[in-house]
Amino acid sequence: MAVAKDTGNLWRTTGDITDHWESQDKSQLGMLNILDLQDGLEGFSGPGHWNDPDMLEVGNGGMTVAEYRAHFSLWAILAAPLLSGNDLRDMKPEIQEILTNKEVIAIDQDKLGRQGRRVRKDGDLEVWARPLEGGSRAAVLLNRGASEKSITVNWSDLDYPGQMSAGVRDLWLHKEIGQFKDSFSTQVPPHSMVMITVKQ
Repeated sequence: MAVAKDTGNLWRTTGDITDHWESQDKSQLGMLNILDLQDGLEGFSGPGHWNDPDMLEVGNGGMTVAEYRAHFSLWAILAAPLLSGNDLRDMKPEIQEILTNKEVIAIDQDKLGRQGRRVRKDGDLEVWARPLEGGSRAAVLLNRGASEKSITVNWSDLDYPGQMSAGVRDLWLHKEIGQFKDSFSTQVPPHSMVMITVKQ
């Protein structure tokens, strides 16, 4: 991939995705299996040359709505091509809502073009983040596990000064959450995530 940018604009980084949250079958790749394979590839991606973790499975029926929101949010953090893999002629409203979330799409399309990376991992609890044009950050607080947990993102995880105060916006609730110093913590349901922007 180091020379791929001299040949094309995007390239697949893995084998084919399947419509599963996570596959235990090593011959198949679920969404989380593919996500794990993206960490460390961020240096190969940028404006005009993109890593492609394969198309979106959103709406194909193998995952829950919460899992599909996580899938869409994580692909946006990865600055991945958002290629719909479902039948657009027959979409439930909740699937259309996912695929047309303008705030999440804006993160994917951010002009800085920096692919996100995993900045924190504590068992099934993870934070994936990327810098945005203008100095703000986007982050996904991901709960891979089977029970609701609290997840914290520290400003230092985002390469911000630890003691600063920053505004947090929830991109799925479409609202400002408030000002927070040092870090932000929230409860995250199982097999789900919270996606935020953080702005100084």
